[in-house]
Amino acid sequence: MYLLAGIYAALGVPLWALQYLGWLPGADPLWHAHEMLFGYAFAVIAGFLLTAVRNWTGLSTPLGAPLAAVVALWLAARALALYSLPAASCADAAFAIAVAWGIGRPLVLARNRNVFFIAIVLALGAASISFLAYPRLALGIGLDVVLLVMTVVAGRVIPGFTNNAIPGAGARRIAALETACIASIFLLLVIDLFDSNYGALIALAAAGLHAGRLALWAPWKTRGRPILWILHLSYAWIVVHLALRGLAAFDLAATVLATHALTVGAIGGLTLGMMTRTARGHTGRPLAAGRAEVAAYVLVNLAAAIRVFMPLLLPSDYMAAVMLSAVLWSAAFTVFVVTYYPILSRPRLDGQPG
Repeated sequence: MYLLAGIYAALGVPLWALQYLGWLPGADPLWHAHEMLFGYAFAVIAGFLLTAVRNWTGLSTPLGAPLAAVVALWLAARALALYSLPAASCADAAFAIAVAWGIGRPLVLARNRNVFFIAIVLALGAASISFLAYPRLALGIGLDVVLLVMTVVAGRVIPGFTNNAIPGAGARRIAALETACIASIFLLLVIDLFDSNYGALIALAAAGLHAGRLALWAPWKTRGRPILWILHLSYAWIVVHLALRGLAAFDLAATVLATHALTVGAIGGLTLGMMTRTARGHTGRPLAAGRAEVAAYVLVNLAAAIRVFMPLLLPSDYMAAVMLSAVLWSAAFTVFVVTYYPILSRPRLDGQPG
């Protein structure tokens, strides 16, 4: 799933950018949004969970033919999306059910605390079905669900990764703040679901909460560890997203910029950071980033910065910002695919399953 997601990210965004600029026919902003959410982001989440649940529970997740069937559903959805987004949404819902089944059985049997991820996956499936009747609402809710996943997972792993890798880093978690950060994102999801007018204030408050949370994780201590700073820097894009989202309600920023702070900066950066780290860890390799990883990290963050800030500073060059950001994004994931294909397509170095 990581390789497929990387290939799709590398090819899908520049394809849409060429359509958007009118150099290719068939420009559809809904296709771009649908495929980056249900195509790219969902694939990374599925790959992460199908691997992590095995470690969390000690029980098997789909392998062999069942796993191939799950992947085939995702591939079918991507093929259908070229012709019909409603048909692709139905296939994505089937993919969500398959992934939920794949992780659900071991989580339930083991009575594991992560059982809530079943609901998360099914929520993405429900969002894909809702796309049939309410496309923009479905995309908004889907992004909120992905944001909720990142908020939960980041809080669990980033402070621990930081302290484990850097003795004396002092990354801390305050239980009340952790709860407030997760609750703020869940509240935004509910607000978006019911189209409430209180979202701006909640988003601005959430930006402050998440900034405080990140500060406690000692991000400045990670500057010499790329495999760590990519996670901290990408989480900072969540703060930017929430701040811009709140300001957009007062016409002080464009909503599309808030969206791309989330999609390019936070989702792009965190998924790239987690894919490289977990791919190395689950194949028995050292948890260290080389030149290729650093290049990919820098490229994806440049893509985010240009997509979000260049239109603010140079609004007349909006089209150039879109094109340049797309090129940088594509380059980042091309580097990932080329570097990690041999890693993810061969047995583990230590001979263990995976």
